[in-house]
Amino acid sequence: MAGKSKKQTYEIRTEELVTPIAAAAGIWIYDVEFLKEGQDHYLNVFIEKDGGVTIDDCEAVSRALSDRLDEEDFISEEYILVVSSPGLGRPLTRDRHLKNSIGMEVEIRTYKPHAETLSKEFSGILRGFDAESVTILYTPVLSGTRRKKMEKAGEETGPRELKVERKEIAAIRLALHL
Repeated sequence: MAGKSKKQTYEIRTEELVTPIAAAAGIWIYDVEFLKEGQDHYLNVFIEKDGGVTIDDCEAVSRALSDRLDEEDFISEEYILVVSSPGLGRPLTRDRHLKNSIGMEVEIRTYKPHAETLSKEFSGILRGFDAESVTILYTPVLSGTRRKKMEKAGEETGPRELKVERKEIAAIRLALHL
């Protein structure tokens, strides 16, 4: 695949192989990632299904995909195949993840404190996104004194839209409420 890194090629080709396998079982692919941790390489395939993914789903997709990967043999490194659910606090790494999460609460971590929140970690309801930014409905956390000063000055203290530049986002994931 011209212009793609080896990692990207592995991920794209794996997704092409696993998509029909998963679809036959009523499962869809959330994400595929090829990464190195320590000395080991991992090919992680995250799957989803209405009603939730079971261990049996993971095992069935893993076995079928493993056979297809052996047939195709396009990954030059030794790797460990892992098929699992993306989990409750799943990272939103692709535009399709963001699109499917509009209206849901997300947690954002930025590389440096955001100018408005004065924090590197904050959350809100995902309102939208584009190529450059993500917009959330954010409710500022205000001390009693700060709230009174803002109210006296006629400043809004309730929820507001907050735009965060995508290049400043270290991680964005669905909020996890236990």
